[in-house]
Amino acid sequence: MAKLQDIIQWCDQTLKSPEFKDYAPNGLQIEGKTEVRKILAAVTASQDAIDAAIQENADLLLVHHGYFWKGEASPITGMRGKRIKSLIQHDISLLAYHLPLDSHPSLGNNAAIADLLELERIEALDPSERHPIGNIGYLNQPMPVEEFKKFVSEKLKFDVTHLPADKTMIEKVGFCTGGAQDFIVKAAEQDCDAYISGEVSERTFYEAKELGVHYFACGHHATERYGVQRLGQAISEQFDIEYVYFELNNPI
Repeated sequence: MAKLQDIIQWCDQTLKSPEFKDYAPNGLQIEGKTEVRKILAAVTASQDAIDAAIQENADLLLVHHGYFWKGEASPITGMRGKRIKSLIQHDISLLAYHLPLDSHPSLGNNAAIADLLELERIEALDPSERHPIGNIGYLNQPMPVEEFKKFVSEKLKFDVTHLPADKTMIEKVGFCTGGAQDFIVKAAEQDCDAYISGEVSERTFYEAKELGVHYFACGHHATERYGVQRLGQAISEQFDIEYVYFELNNPI
């Protein structure tokens, strides 16, 4: 058993969350029990994830996508109201980390992608950022485009969408998980052969072609399911408490 506040303090310090300017609050979003025996981690605080936390008798739901995003309406009603009510009724805390969990050099989503794709010599996609949320890595040896697409699809277990450019070989790869398709411009500025993110926009097709950077859309969920797993496991080991991961295979 661990104290909720000790877990929050450790996560905030480990992820350096106060140093990020984000689109939603990082850290504790809904307060439940003061003592935590079991954590359930999920990518998003959906009703399915909440129901799984209830079924698992978890005291803490750890997510990458929580609530209270900038621009959202303030009233706690409808779908979000039902979710929050479920958490409060079962005294389950909601702990969410967004950009800090993308950025962390060992626990983060981008770090996990680099490991899965066996990328080396990791650099910042934007060198001006204090805590880069995008990165660049290098393949051990150049790979033909179609072979790279197959490789990424197999590693991430996702049917990758490829928007082509003219280059025939890929070695230098930019990447930023989730909905960071517009960072393809930064990848082009860094002379990357390819850029990986989760989602794709209509404009991305033209940008890939005109900027000369192959774009691979690998799924918002598929690219961001690893950070919460790494963080949940790290909390479990740090505080000697139980941890489980809930997977809902979102195809987006």
